[in-house]
Amino acid sequence: MKWQKIKIITENNEEVEAQAPIIVSASRSTDIPTFYADWFVKRWEKGYLKWINPFNNKPLYVSFKNTRLVVFWTKNPRPMFKYLDFLDENIPNYYFQFTLNDYDKEGFEAKVPSVESRIETFKELSKRLGKKRVIWRFDPLILTDKIGIDDLLQRVKRIGDELKDYTEKLVFSFVDISIYKKVQNNLKKDKVNYIEWTPDLMERFAIGLNNLNQNWNLKLGTCSEKIDLERYGIIHNKCIDDDLMIDIFSKDKKLMEFLGVKVSYNLFGEKEIIKTKSLKDKGQREDCGCIVSKDIGQYNTCPHECNYCYANASKEIAKKNYQKHLENRFAETIKGV
Repeated sequence: MKWQKIKIITENNEEVEAQAPIIVSASRSTDIPTFYADWFVKRWEKGYLKWINPFNNKPLYVSFKNTRLVVFWTKNPRPMFKYLDFLDENIPNYYFQFTLNDYDKEGFEAKVPSVESRIETFKELSKRLGKKRVIWRFDPLILTDKIGIDDLLQRVKRIGDELKDYTEKLVFSFVDISIYKKVQNNLKKDKVNYIEWTPDLMERFAIGLNNLNQNWNLKLGTCSEKIDLERYGIIHNKCIDDDLMIDIFSKDKKLMEFLGVKVSYNLFGEKEIIKTKSLKDKGQREDCGCIVSKDIGQYNTCPHECNYCYANASKEIAKKNYQKHLENRFAETIKGV
């Protein structure tokens, strides 16, 4: 997707060219609400940010001038709570993808708060925004010599029983290990005897999840998975989701125009929504259903220390980069004084 290019003036009084995306992803690459909420708000107030392309290391400026929607991805949005009024007043539309797994016993997500704490955070956010705008992710699903399918389903059930009245959707993925050498290395380093998912194992999990969902009545979806599980009531999900946007943000004419939404009425006077554009994000994995967005995160910057992480080369590099961010923020504070 080639977003509109505009000219902006930076804080250094320099004129530069910037992308001006309609939809911003914040972010697949790092947990902005947990660790970079202050930074995000500051950049939004400034109206732009500088993003480094991870493939060629070149800077790219991103302007928020045209932005109509932000999708936040997080495992702990509580640090963003102090800015919810700001988000409501300054961002036309937004929603949260909230990853809430249960690997406390194993320590796979070393720096996230406890499951109990995150469940309460989820409920608070849902009460504030509405359950359509807080999507539960159990992502990824991990099998080991100590975590079998039945155990995994029990962990999902524990959370689902608590969240069933606070969200409308559960999205999940099966951990990809074989295609990510850095993930293999991190798991081996932590002596995790993982088990690769097979289509048969995936179907067994899907059957169990479908049974659990009889009590929840949630929409179920997979994230970037090739396997077809529709017979178990599980769709291929779109995390950057135009259908969700149409459902809850239809009054935003600029967003609807970008999505190519047309409204018509049938012979019975019933309203029908027609999408005239295909906006699939071709920059994502083949089986990803997301529509286009501009991701503003950076790899190797998330210090949750999840040992299955695709976005960090190692925990040590991520910690080092986050510490550098904190030092720079402190220096800016002192300078401001």
